[in-house]
Amino acid sequence: MNRKGMKSLCVGLMFLIAFAVWTALVMLVDVRPEGQNGTKIGLATLNLWFHSLTGVHMQVYILTDWLGLVPVFICMIFGALGFIQLVRRRSFFRVDIDIILLGIYYIIVILCYLVFEMIPINYRPVLIDGRLEASYPSSTTLLVLCVMPTLLEQTHRRLISIVPRRIIRISALLFTIFMVAGRTVSGVHWLSDIAGAVFLSIGLFFIYKASTEAFGK
Repeated sequence: MNRKGMKSLCVGLMFLIAFAVWTALVMLVDVRPEGQNGTKIGLATLNLWFHSLTGVHMQVYILTDWLGLVPVFICMIFGALGFIQLVRRRSFFRVDIDIILLGIYYIIVILCYLVFEMIPINYRPVLIDGRLEASYPSSTTLLVLCVMPTLLEQTHRRLISIVPRRIIRISALLFTIFMVAGRTVSGVHWLSDIAGAVFLSIGLFFIYKASTEAFGK
């Protein structure tokens, strides 16, 4: 692995450690039964203060929920690209290595989502369709922050023309900012849910980036 790859690996590991520490804080510090139906909230003072500051904006929640399909669509595009290469080249090992690594990365992101759905750390501050839902880390924030940087990375690898690359870069950046900000102020997550998703997604992406530096040239 070259120096750039080692740097990415170190950054990724640091953020994953930060996520683990943050998760422990959410589980152990200032835990109070002040959520919906008496559910316990970690870092309660911080979370309750921020939630009272933003309030609940269901329109923003619904909009960001639907826009959460955008990164899913991007995943499908790269999945289709890998499948087309597999069919044309008639061998899994002849598929571009960076596409294979990307597929593995997306699978890891999905597994992280499933783990925290099965082991709830926090529940949402509001009921969704009358039901309590796990909210840590914010799955939409996690998906956006994991997938959109890979769009930029793949665009840089595969597009030669500068203008389309620049348009995609600016669009992806604005979309990411809107989604994370919208999810933060919508009031359907605790602030700690958003922060946890940021730590985890940055850690996962830089680990993926390190792998592409090592194997995907």
